[in-house]
Amino acid sequence: MAKAPEQEHPVKAFGWAARDSTSGHLSPFNFSRRATGDEDVRFKVLFCGICHSDLHSIKNDWGFSIYPLVPGHEIVGEVTEVGSKVKKVKVGEKVGVGAMVGACDSCENCNNHLENYCPKMIFTYGAIYHDGTVTYGGYSDTMVASERYIVRFPENMPLDAGAPLLCAGITVYSPLKYFGLGEPGKHVGIVGLGGLGHVGVKFAKALGAKVTVISTSPSKKDEALNHLGADAFLVSRDQDQIQEGR
Repeated sequence: MAKAPEQEHPVKAFGWAARDSTSGHLSPFNFSRRATGDEDVRFKVLFCGICHSDLHSIKNDWGFSIYPLVPGHEIVGEVTEVGSKVKKVKVGEKVGVGAMVGACDSCENCNNHLENYCPKMIFTYGAIYHDGTVTYGGYSDTMVASERYIVRFPENMPLDAGAPLLCAGITVYSPLKYFGLGEPGKHVGIVGLGGLGHVGVKFAKALGAKVTVISTSPSKKDEALNHLGADAFLVSRDQDQIQEGR
């Protein structure tokens, strides 16, 4: 007989879980985390971002949610325990975990730091871990993950603002770097000034590019130009502006 979530592992944990695909509600949930292995990092969760994919998962929009489901994959906190082989971080340091907590760690993709393409990639929540138990995310009080999937945060980085970098941030930073767009002399267009768009503006400017924000909302012009530092703003519904901006 399968064990209850709070009995699967030795470390007690508390979180907020979706119980079904229809209510959209999260309720208190007692479960457990595994003991800290030799290559594991355990940390107290201090902040966790809310990504729209969390909402999709809560409602089972993609058809593979496992309930009870504890969402959250923009997780940051303070290290409370490290395994004997951990070298990246120490107790007391600030760390984060993104959308992945596991893979085979031995295939060609994993060996090239492309674990997200591993056929056995394991999501931070709603997936089956190596030991056969369900993974639970960051809407919880404690987290444990392999050092390989831990990111160390600089001491001067605010964790509440830094948490979204683990999903929204890397989603825009990666293509900017991969395609060589975030460089001095380049002109980058950011379409939409939402959760990803505003981070894209900040990254592109920091990397030296000229940035134009393209939006359907004229009300976002002030934020784009005066708060985020974009160089230009175009309203996509205004064909005259679009033609002039070409």
